[in-house]
Amino acid sequence: MAHVSVHREDIVLDSPMLVEGLPGVGLVGKIAADHLVETFDMAEYATVHCDGLPEIAVYQRGDQAVRPPVRLYVDEDHDLLVLQSDAPVSPSAADDFASCLTGWLDENDVTPLYMSGMPAQREETASIYGIATGSAGELLDETEIEAPPVDGAVTGPTGALLHIAERRDFDGLGLIVEADKQFPDPAASRVILRDGVSALAGVDIDTSALVEHAEEISEARADLAAQMQQADEESTSAKPLGMFQ
Repeated sequence: MAHVSVHREDIVLDSPMLVEGLPGVGLVGKIAADHLVETFDMAEYATVHCDGLPEIAVYQRGDQAVRPPVRLYVDEDHDLLVLQSDAPVSPSAADDFASCLTGWLDENDVTPLYMSGMPAQREETASIYGIATGSAGELLDETEIEAPPVDGAVTGPTGALLHIAERRDFDGLGLIVEADKQFPDPAASRVILRDGVSALAGVDIDTSALVEHAEEISEARADLAAQMQQADEESTSAKPLGMFQ
């Protein structure tokens, strides 16, 4: 049965914010989520067992423990949750996955912050834009995050999450950042953390490691980025509406 299994009942949260890290363009969400988990030494909080997730066993270097592919981590001090994903959501089951996860978020008074890369060639710092569902736009009004300059759509599983949030009038936030379409983009992840997540979640985030170890991070995530590029329909992305015409 599709559900989210919490195994840290000892942790008490007060209307937390969730940072979603599903793989997508530039792996901006994935890199950002991994950075938050490591930087704040976040504890594993729950396992996501929603339909659409591959039934695979994940292991990590130097650790014999087997983990599920999608997990929630928690920082109790900051009322912050992070969705860390090591596998894409099947496009055929994205709606079921989004409904399952959104139901749990709603029941637990969690405000989700969804992240998507927008393919772009840039020479300067990546631009970041914000969108919202329900009444979450009030949170964007308190920041300097601008609205997108062109019509567009968020695709993939993150698009499904935003779609169902809008359909249910559920408060949700979306951050769109310019990112490299072909390769992992730690610089774009740094922008989304520094100018987006930090402002919206009220958390100071040290992003220096994303600059100092950018090449190492890119190399470590190169295979996943290539897989996501080949399976474009599974990849979260923000695209101008003209690309669908």
